[in-house]
Amino acid sequence: MKLAVVGGGSTYTPELIDGFARLRDTLPIEELVLIDPSADRLELVGGLARRIFAKLGHPGRITTTSDLDAGVEGADAVLLQLRVGGQAARNQDETWPLECGCVGQETTGAGGLAKALRTVPVVLDIAERVRRTNPDAWIIDFTNPVGIVTRALLEAGHKAVGLCNVAIGFQRKFAALLDVAPSEVFLDHVGLNHLTWELGVRLGGPEGENLLPKLLSEHGTAVAEDLHMPREIVDRLGVVPSYYLRYYYQHDAVVRELREKPSRASEVAAMEKQLLEMYGDPTLDEKPELLAKRGGAFYSEAAVDLAASLLRGGGSPVQVVNTYNNGTLPFLPDNAVIEVQAKVGTTGAVPLAVPELDPLYAGLIANVTAYEDLALQAAVHGGRDRVFKALLSHPLIGQYEYAEALTDQLIAHNREHLAWA
Repeated sequence: MKLAVVGGGSTYTPELIDGFARLRDTLPIEELVLIDPSADRLELVGGLARRIFAKLGHPGRITTTSDLDAGVEGADAVLLQLRVGGQAARNQDETWPLECGCVGQETTGAGGLAKALRTVPVVLDIAERVRRTNPDAWIIDFTNPVGIVTRALLEAGHKAVGLCNVAIGFQRKFAALLDVAPSEVFLDHVGLNHLTWELGVRLGGPEGENLLPKLLSEHGTAVAEDLHMPREIVDRLGVVPSYYLRYYYQHDAVVRELREKPSRASEVAAMEKQLLEMYGDPTLDEKPELLAKRGGAFYSEAAVDLAASLLRGGGSPVQVVNTYNNGTLPFLPDNAVIEVQAKVGTTGAVPLAVPELDPLYAGLIANVTAYEDLALQAAVHGGRDRVFKALLSHPLIGQYEYAEALTDQLIAHNREHLAWA
């Protein structure tokens, strides 16, 4: 089995390598190719990756290359974890929207649209080159904004499934609070990527006892603190919103907070510099503790589970993924990409049925889905007017003057990445 990782020079990669090494019985990789345009980063990350495999006794071969076509040739699955423009572009996404009083974040609002516009064309080019080399390969997308990128891939006819670590992170945290094994926790996880709610926390499977009331009663403060939201919000909802819902439920407070501190991108850039220095240490043969602060916790385990199911039918039969709606949420079009529990196997992902949603959640999901549709059109076809319409439709913007100003800012800050600008 051969896997390729596009963006293999990312500081995330040792997290992925650690999972591949530990879970080799679930996903027996014979060859792993790390692909990245940065030869310097590849050398550092690739060296650590080989040492981790060696320490944990994984017999697979790890190679590195900056040649995308050579790297993906013969791959059974290709994982996408790239960041077009790097942390510098992310820093812009997180700062210029604040000038208009709108949240600055890399996957939400105007910053999220900027990231989509930079990313979708690059991902579609990569996917087309994968298809030419190996049309049977699965593409697993971890590249944000996952929902928009996954829909772009599916609309172009690629064998693709989107992946996010939010659900597995909740599963692990809830399991620890409830003092049960993570495998015993099943989430009623519903929504769009970075716009989800845990409507139930069940013991043993979809039909198991719902422990969410107990969880909130006994551990509500801990849950709310982890979300950076007041407990009152969680108690009044009676469900657990994802961390990203704070940008909607507390928008103005978050804007004030973001204006008063360094951007997350600047923090991550400093962390990445330190991590790369650590990766260059020839005695380091495990992922460093600092990597846990970088983000992406449990990404490797989710990725192994998904790849094993897609390639061998050997992972968990039900997983949280991003895939076509196909009637699951009846108020959305079939080709909307949703993030829910799904049956996953060698033929792809099929969402499980979900209960009728409260209008409080359904309305926001429908609104953001409309934005994502317009965002995808802007990313694929370009044009100032398409960018403006996408921004105007976003529930965190929604005002003509803001959308006009943000359109100009977005184009000015991303001109080098926009072929049409």
